[in-house]
Amino acid sequence: EPGDFPGDFRNGALDFGWDTFDEETKLSKRAIELNNGRAAQLGILGLMVHEKLNEIDMVADLPIIGALQ
Repeated sequence: EPGDFPGDFRNGALDFGWDTFDEETKLSKRAIELNNGRAAQLGILGLMVHEKLNEIDMVADLPIIGALQ
């Protein structure tokens, strides 16, 4: 049923088999998705910081591709 937990926005239109998992698997998959979301947020933050450093004429030296000019 939609709304089983915070962030559950299922509307009944798509069924990916979530209800067939046992409780331990559901908790594991939700924890993995939460960690992936946190990693994505940190990646976006890194891009934003890099952009701001370029705006103040600070050379952002990237280890793999070198300094951006």
